[in-house]
Amino acid sequence: MQYRKLGQTDIVVSLICLGTMTFGEQNSEAEGHQQLDYAVEHGVNFIDTAELYAIPPRAETYGRTEEIIGSWLAKRGKRDDLVIASKIAGPGEGWVDHIRGGRSRFDRHHIETALNASLKRLQSDYLDLYQLHWPERATNYFGRLGYQHSEPNDFTPIEETLSVLKDQVDAGKVRTIGLSNETPWGVMKFLQVAERLGLPRVVSVQNPYSLLNRSFEVGLAEIAHREGTGLLAYSPLGFGVLSGKYIERANIANSRLTLWPDYDRYSNEQATSATRAYTMLARMHRVDPAQMALAYVNSRSFTTANIIGATTMAQLKNNIESVELELSEDLLHGIESIHTRHPNPSP
Repeated sequence: MQYRKLGQTDIVVSLICLGTMTFGEQNSEAEGHQQLDYAVEHGVNFIDTAELYAIPPRAETYGRTEEIIGSWLAKRGKRDDLVIASKIAGPGEGWVDHIRGGRSRFDRHHIETALNASLKRLQSDYLDLYQLHWPERATNYFGRLGYQHSEPNDFTPIEETLSVLKDQVDAGKVRTIGLSNETPWGVMKFLQVAERLGLPRVVSVQNPYSLLNRSFEVGLAEIAHREGTGLLAYSPLGFGVLSGKYIERANIANSRLTLWPDYDRYSNEQATSATRAYTMLARMHRVDPAQMALAYVNSRSFTTANIIGATTMAQLKNNIESVELELSEDLLHGIESIHTRHPNPSP
């Protein structure tokens, strides 16, 4: 396993981070514990979750993923050996109504309520990283590449959000803070306010990044290097699409896209063409398509951690082994050639 610093802190995290959003939906508690055991045995010390999980979000499974991790932590012990990250949900009336009425805000009441509930479910006194899952303000994320301004654009002042988070740090409930699904403007604004008022700095940005979505490279990559806000890459396989399995077989039993076909962010015509090309490139170089896609994310200098997810132990093993794959210059050239023809088909 490889390890990297989390932002400008002394916290060291594994390059492979175990994503857990399937725990409590596609994976049972026993399966979740098995994944956690295997990942830790193979050098993973970084585990990511959220109050929102399991996915897809439902009232019946809200917080269940954290509960599964919590029962594992209670059984395993050695909490301080691990870096645990979670997130507070943003607003989303109509699709996350089960979370504080769909009106979750990044103010004192909502942050303290969400954080305390997460800690209780996780059976932990603290989180190593606490993230804002998506912006409270109206902006472009979750598949929107272009920004369209709208007024009014009411959201909790960043000064207030960071002040509340500072209180959680001072209380020992949170070690560091991060953003997720954020834009360059958002990251820089949080950093600007933190510097001006002496409040906690953002240490990471958890955004989508894969061969099908390299939009992080535009703006955010430079910020990651210059400001120490490295990428925690989620969906590095595009819901499993980049494994090539959906090219070869349309309907795979119990797979995410078979169970929830509306999750089509990585399945449009351009993305399918790009995936077919990436899969052929991997086969030509005699490497596994999923490992190639993950190894590309691993190799980016702005990547702090690559958040992998799996529903089977075979997938988990294959994903973790991607740290051992070094991409040749010829293979990297082939990836760039495909990207030129199919740039960011799945923002």
